[in-house]
Amino acid sequence: MSKKIQTAERVSQSDSSDNFVFQRSYLAYVEAAKLVSGNVLEIGTGSGYGIELLSSKANKFLTIDKFESKVGGDASTKIDNVEFRQMNVPPLTGLPDNHFDFVVSFQVIEHIKKDDQFVKEIHRVLKLGGKFIHTTPNKKMSLTRNPWHIREYTVEELYNLLMVDFSSVEKKGVFGNEVSMKYYEENKVSVRNIMKYDIFNLQYNLPRWMLQVPYDILNRRNRKKLSDAGAHIKLEDYFIEEATDNCIDLFYIAEK
Repeated sequence: MSKKIQTAERVSQSDSSDNFVFQRSYLAYVEAAKLVSGNVLEIGTGSGYGIELLSSKANKFLTIDKFESKVGGDASTKIDNVEFRQMNVPPLTGLPDNHFDFVVSFQVIEHIKKDDQFVKEIHRVLKLGGKFIHTTPNKKMSLTRNPWHIREYTVEELYNLLMVDFSSVEKKGVFGNEVSMKYYEENKVSVRNIMKYDIFNLQYNLPRWMLQVPYDILNRRNRKKLSDAGAHIKLEDYFIEEATDNCIDLFYIAEK
């Protein structure tokens, strides 16, 4: 696997310091698995921890990522209805119009420079009545600037973006219970203790590329520091309801 993807932006299911993020990220796959069927496209393969679950609900499952992946390349782990393609998006090169029943994309859109084109391409490849299921961080709950993100969205900003192309958008959010929100509050304190040294507000005044490596180092160190508190968080410590300003992630379902 390329070293380029060894970043805190790529969630690991095997690293205990990532557990608080992994559990809420996996919840998106669990919820999507209740909805998807037919021909399914995933944008953003990542480490592939949701593929087995979603592909079990699909006739065909195509997963794409800008980085090379071994998904489907190992005979011992190959799933017959799963195909991987390496691709930078947008556009969705080589994918036909009106082809997919569902498109899923978790924690991806915040990384896309041309987000309007990204949404239009997803709309293009969906069948009439097809649905785009995706998550992205809720800007109002972010603890600091993430230099890996081109932008983040509020509840209304993401809704307005999607409604340019889609006929309807269901606004949901990922929330935490007392257990997971206790971790969130501890993390907030820890991040504030780190950022108090940023007396020149460099996190907002420097270009993103200059901040990515120090952000990764500090973020990983902070996760390791809090790993004992986060290791016991379970899937059940997150839930999905109608989106509000205090949800952790936005979980939106847009219909063509």
